[in-house]
Amino acid sequence: MDILIDYAYRESDLAALPIEKLALFALEREGMPSNTEVSISFVDNDEIASLNSEFRGHEGPTDVLSFECDMDEEDEAFPEGELFELGDVIIAPDVAEAQTAVFSTTFEQEISLLLVHGLLHLCGYDHIEDEDALEMQARERDILGAWFALRGFGTGMSENPIDYEPIVLSARVTVMSALPGVH
Repeated sequence: MDILIDYAYRESDLAALPIEKLALFALEREGMPSNTEVSISFVDNDEIASLNSEFRGHEGPTDVLSFECDMDEEDEAFPEGELFELGDVIIAPDVAEAQTAVFSTTFEQEISLLLVHGLLHLCGYDHIEDEDALEMQARERDILGAWFALRGFGTGMSENPIDYEPIVLSARVTVMSALPGVH
């Protein structure tokens, strides 16, 4: 798998985080093929607000946006032998940082949750309907719980491990789909 990361903003805060490893971990758990490519970009609030307005019709910054590429709901098989461009995840680190105070998380936990959330959208998950939201939140909990356990942090990243259920089930669902293919 190819994980392309663009640290256009706050590289000094983000480059030390295991972004690529977490993306690979999440995509492997979702059964994505080895020829999958995903791009992850970190942008400032002005850039994400512009994208949020252009593609979703919402004013102001949001925490994460996902743009699907080759994923087609009708296609059940992945293309063999050619690059499979799953899509792009765009994250606003400043919004993530602001959410740490609201949700009592660390910056790394917020970035991790937003990354997994965006990747799950690219894998076909959504949270418009309650049933779908519960399924997506369960996948977030499963992936993040396994990721943090693998890294030796229990279910969280701090000395006081966090419970992801309140974080995932809270007002985190700020990336509602307004247009097909844009989350």
